[in-house]
Amino acid sequence: MKARLPKGMGGGPQNMQGMLRQAQKMQEDIAALQEELDAREYTVSAGGGMVSVTITGKHEIRSIDIKPDIVDPDDIETLSDVLVAAVNEAIRKVDETNSEEMSKITGSMSLPGMPGMF
Repeated sequence: MKARLPKGMGGGPQNMQGMLRQAQKMQEDIAALQEELDAREYTVSAGGGMVSVTITGKHEIRSIDIKPDIVDPDDIETLSDVLVAAVNEAIRKVDETNSEEMSKITGSMSLPGMPGMF
């Protein structure tokens, strides 16, 4: 007994070749986008603008700018907390942007080997 596929399903080698071409194109698009995203820089502020962090798409911190008003030798804990908040927000921003941009290419498809991106 042969199974019948609905019209448009299956189709043999031509359909498989088309799917492979689409997958290869998507892979190329993803690689190009990842390169672009890695090169981006993001600046995020915390503590009412007292601390600003500039980070790349590769999660590399480029700079941390601290306003003198937040530097209090008797309260280093506040400065530390604001620095942590700024860095964490910068990382979230990169991850969120990367995920949104990648989903434009992949839709809702989850790709193996790329955890956390989609």
